[in-house]
Amino acid sequence: MEPLSHRGLPRLSWIDTLYSNFSYGADDYDGEGNEEQKGPPEGSETMPYIDESPTMSPQLSARSQGGGDSTSPTPPEGLAPGVEAGKGLEMRKLVLSGFLASEEIYINQLEALLLPMKPLKATATTSQPVLTIQQIETIFYKIQDIYEIHKEFYDNLCPKVQQWDSQVTMGHLFQKLASQLGVYKAFVDNYKVALETAEKCSQSNNQFQKISEELKVKGPKDSKDSHTSVTMEALLYKPIDRVTRSTLVLHDLLKHTPVDHPDYPLLQDALRISQNFLSSINEDIDPRRTAVTTPKGETRQLVKDGFLVEVSESSRKLRHVFLFTDVLLCAKLKKTSAGKHQQYDCKWYIPLADLVFPSPEESEASPQVHPFPDHELEDMKMKISALKSEIQKEKANKGQSRAIERLKKKMFENEFLLLLNSPTIPFRIHNRNGKSYLFLLSSDYERSEWREAIQKLQKKDLQAFVLSSVELQVLTGSCFKLRTVHNIPVTSNKDDDESPGLYGFLHVIVHSAKGFKQSANLYCTLEVDSFGYFVSKAKTRVFRDTMEPKWDEEFEIELEGSQSLRILCYEKCYDKTKVNKDNNEIVDKIMGKGQIQLDPQTVETKNWQTDVIEMNGIKVEFSMKFTSRDMSLKRTPSKKQTGVFGVKISVVTKRERSKVPYIVRQCVEEVEKRGIEEVGIYRISGVATDIQALKAVFDANNKDILLMLSDMDINAIAGTLKLYFRELPEPLLTDRLYPAFMEGIALSDPAAKENCMMHLLRSLPDPNLITFLFLLEHLKRVAEKEPINKMSLHNLATVFGPTLLRPSEVESKAHLTSAADIWSHDVMAQVQVLLYYLQHPPISFAELKRNTLYFSTDV
Repeated sequence: MEPLSHRGLPRLSWIDTLYSNFSYGADDYDGEGNEEQKGPPEGSETMPYIDESPTMSPQLSARSQGGGDSTSPTPPEGLAPGVEAGKGLEMRKLVLSGFLASEEIYINQLEALLLPMKPLKATATTSQPVLTIQQIETIFYKIQDIYEIHKEFYDNLCPKVQQWDSQVTMGHLFQKLASQLGVYKAFVDNYKVALETAEKCSQSNNQFQKISEELKVKGPKDSKDSHTSVTMEALLYKPIDRVTRSTLVLHDLLKHTPVDHPDYPLLQDALRISQNFLSSINEDIDPRRTAVTTPKGETRQLVKDGFLVEVSESSRKLRHVFLFTDVLLCAKLKKTSAGKHQQYDCKWYIPLADLVFPSPEESEASPQVHPFPDHELEDMKMKISALKSEIQKEKANKGQSRAIERLKKKMFENEFLLLLNSPTIPFRIHNRNGKSYLFLLSSDYERSEWREAIQKLQKKDLQAFVLSSVELQVLTGSCFKLRTVHNIPVTSNKDDDESPGLYGFLHVIVHSAKGFKQSANLYCTLEVDSFGYFVSKAKTRVFRDTMEPKWDEEFEIELEGSQSLRILCYEKCYDKTKVNKDNNEIVDKIMGKGQIQLDPQTVETKNWQTDVIEMNGIKVEFSMKFTSRDMSLKRTPSKKQTGVFGVKISVVTKRERSKVPYIVRQCVEEVEKRGIEEVGIYRISGVATDIQALKAVFDANNKDILLMLSDMDINAIAGTLKLYFRELPEPLLTDRLYPAFMEGIALSDPAAKENCMMHLLRSLPDPNLITFLFLLEHLKRVAEKEPINKMSLHNLATVFGPTLLRPSEVESKAHLTSAADIWSHDVMAQVQVLLYYLQHPPISFAELKRNTLYFSTDV
């Protein structure tokens, strides 16, 4: 079974430990981060923090209302009494069926854990015990009780779902389950000791080690796999993993239960109990530390400060770095109790007289820090954009400040994770009398700024020194008062009236550059800000041995709330001895750098704007033009019924007597024959005139199609395939099912989501479904070549998601207020839907039509 953490359920591992390591607020944070782990974090001092609410989403969000210490969701619009209640009840059925399937798996996991307990107890009283009675009771503490609670719940819920009718009530079952959560409290309190005991027993007893390494878990009733092997450590983690599940399902059920349904008040009460329980656990396991008030007496001038990600003990930590006139100090902000003064904790410092930048060949290889997968970073961005829209909706509806604060907190947490895990550019500094320190930055521009600021100060006559503990305390104390960067650079810390930035595509032509003092091998890179940090988006070719390079290269850069464009000019280094051991890349010299503000009023004129940017005496000439995301994805259906472009897919397949349109089969075949290893296939645009020529040939059903395809540039063929899907009169996944896809992908419970998403595929017309499955397998084959073509599943979902799902007319546009809304509501969800199917095991048409999970309904 796929780990739940990869299927949408908040895991109580590295993310939740991070939650417990910083508290939300404009200034109140603690920048420790942890790498992802499959189970609980090793050596963590506190229990994992338990997430109290499901991931919010633009389509499925429960607005909270006041009262008591917990939030009680109200039904979404459209589920008021008598309005679309039928649709809500169908979704209830899907949610419950998925939950029931996951509950069966959980019970099987608990059974597997209990299986060795009886024989272990039996040997405990013999002359050769494997474990003592006390050890057995510690390791398996409360597992039997948890098993019995869930077995009873499952046995009562199962017949209600299998013999379904719209008025069936099960709220009392969830109420009872919530009222028994106290047993989880006892389990959580003992969890750390149970884990330590199991580990010690494994080390000292070979018999127990063998038992604990391979416990057999029964597969679901209708599964082909009869058993899977799981470690005891992983199974002991399951109850902690499970403790949020009923809360997630209650959120989903309430979203789809009419207010006048008899279950509604029972489910609300169960949710209130669950949330209060989770809150009480989190208060117990996250005691706040009290900070000391900061002393006064600054003696140095602060030159520069900012947030950087440091690699420390093989994991990423967010640090606040302070550059004073004679010393570089790396600190983190301590957590404080409400109303207490904040204070920095010094992690290390280096006098500038002792600070050196090791040359690439001198620097030792850095500790291994695994880069974060692209798709997980993109998932965080999706969550952030969805939460941003939720906040805007709440404000527009004059929602309660408490609900808004909760959403802001969630957004901050996701932005913090993104900030911590996205940087990859190494910046190493060394103390000539001691150790090296490694930072990871998102931008070469930022690395250059820090290096230049330090080197400028080092030109002065500096003395080496050692700070006494009192001097260090005074210096660290001054940081809070002197700092110029107060907040972590995330959008949730921005004021409401600040510009939201641009969403869409920026077309940039880098023309030429002048002002170099000698001939060199020159190129430029382009960076834009995205989600609070800068990322490199494009790179020109290297113009060799010249003082006046003429690139004339055009780039299409995707903007995600961007406000600035940076241009950096480099001299290419071909000396292979200058390889940076941190990332195995040759270090090129920055000749100049500059930044342009992307003013919406100027950029959105849609005409090319030519400009010159000056950097260190070098002038770079460039042009840019902006296209909104909305304009770039408009459908332009054809009024004719001849040809293939703009014609319904059912009409084309019927006319051709084919299951998949000829144009799709031929383009896919050609890409797989000679384009599957092409870097950026489907992302790099083909020449527009070639694509139009191919479109005309397919529309005319010209006999020279195959000859023309074999001669054509592969990016033009890929572009023709994309254009075909974009010009369909309605998207491949249909206008009718679009709202249901949006609701299904937003479900918090993985099993309910699986049930719903497969059910929606079954509801597609056959030509659409067969073509979609055909394209899906093709895109998976393209992604298998990712090491060569650089196109991951997520990259392909980003390219094709809006093309396959974007509705003919966006009804929701009426209540959306900005491009940011359109982006977060539509495009990100469309990408998520396609990515879900791309990451899913192979789906066969015959099996899909045959298989129904518990039941089937009309959508």
